[in-house]
Amino acid sequence: MNIVRIVGAAILLVGLGLSTPGRADGPGDFSALAKPLLGAVVNISSEHKARHAVDRPASPLPPPFDQLVPEQPDGGQEQPTQRGVALGSGFLVDPAGFVVTNNHVVEDAETITVVLHDQREFRAKIIGRDTRTDLALLKIEDSQPFPYVHWGDSSAEQVGEWILAIGNPFGLGGTVTAGIISATARDIGAGPYDSFLQTDASINRGNSGGPMFNMKGEVIGVNTAIFSPSGGSIGIGFAIPSALARPVIDQLRNGGEVKRGWLGVAIQPVTREIADSLGLKRAEGALVADVSKGGPAEKAGLRPGDVILRFNGQTVDDTHRLPGLVADTKIGSTAELAIYREGHEQTIKAEVALLRPQEAANRHPEAPASEPGSLGLVLSPLTPETRAELGLDANEQGVLVRGVDPASDAADRGIAPGDVISQIDQHPVASPQDVRQKLDHARQAKHQSVLLLLRHGDTRHFVALPLAAAG
Repeated sequence: MNIVRIVGAAILLVGLGLSTPGRADGPGDFSALAKPLLGAVVNISSEHKARHAVDRPASPLPPPFDQLVPEQPDGGQEQPTQRGVALGSGFLVDPAGFVVTNNHVVEDAETITVVLHDQREFRAKIIGRDTRTDLALLKIEDSQPFPYVHWGDSSAEQVGEWILAIGNPFGLGGTVTAGIISATARDIGAGPYDSFLQTDASINRGNSGGPMFNMKGEVIGVNTAIFSPSGGSIGIGFAIPSALARPVIDQLRNGGEVKRGWLGVAIQPVTREIADSLGLKRAEGALVADVSKGGPAEKAGLRPGDVILRFNGQTVDDTHRLPGLVADTKIGSTAELAIYREGHEQTIKAEVALLRPQEAANRHPEAPASEPGSLGLVLSPLTPETRAELGLDANEQGVLVRGVDPASDAADRGIAPGDVISQIDQHPVASPQDVRQKLDHARQAKHQSVLLLLRHGDTRHFVALPLAAAG
């Protein structure tokens, strides 16, 4: 199955800056709701230099969302021509001509044309783009005010409620579909701020950037992606919730860019095995796998192996929640973090800094899945030669993984030759003998698993390995 970004329009919603009829319990039909909204939904065509599919970066994502890729322009397979046209959707949020759409609809565009429902065409300019949420804000000009729609509150919407989508599927324009909210806060692996609304309303290529409406005619989402084996709708579509989209659009309008808070930690989920290894009663929080040198977290004393349980009083139920909490924190403010360290909970304070592009580019490692089995590793000491070969600092400590049994737990969890084991159960190791001693100690203490801190390339992450057959 494929997750496909609908490079055209997100068909879910379109709006107009006026009150619209409709009943909260769902109308007998949607004609009265749709009619006043159509004028605020636009078709977007962007002309750009065509790119070969092989030129597009591939990002590893967790199954089943491991093929989330930009959709190709409507009209068939991408050809190695000099220019291409991508079709999408958008919606006006202001009578002055501000248009919201997806970033992937207009990314790398040389010219952008916005077509209104009454067939008027306007050349658009980009006010700002945000790649991390896949949102963009455009501007068109006219002597007369444009029809527009109002934002709604996506956080107030519930699973099972009716929604309406309007967009430009397959370049057809002005298409209305209806469905329900199938799920909320859906993580599809698209980025650190994933919290999509899922719907069964029909969304197809060309719908990207279109609005999702509630029964009040308010925009509660921006359609962005579909889950499909063929690129067509099978009833699983995703929209960026307005609670996330609206603040981003407001920042783009006011300054052309989005400023987010930064803590300077690489984090990963706390699995049941990791929780057992750390002594946590349940799997919760965000496990700190690495700390950026000179970043707010390092200055505050955070270190690998800490588990962040609360951020400014907000519970960190899982890893996915923390990036959003940090991003929304005022730059320069002091945040209070409740962390779990070495069997005890404590509080530290960190000054939140500005997230910069080079920092945002560092992907947070994901915890591999847990399966019972043996350690299955061939280890050797780090030498000056291997440190140089791996690009490590001369004082980097750890044990080099030389080989991995393909039938072992270690292989299942993604441990590979070239990885460096820095810690076992939060204690540093510098030789294979250290590793054996830590394993023996863990067995004597009747631990079910050991917790390894691994360096893989430029990133660090924790992996819990069961001790059943370790040796």
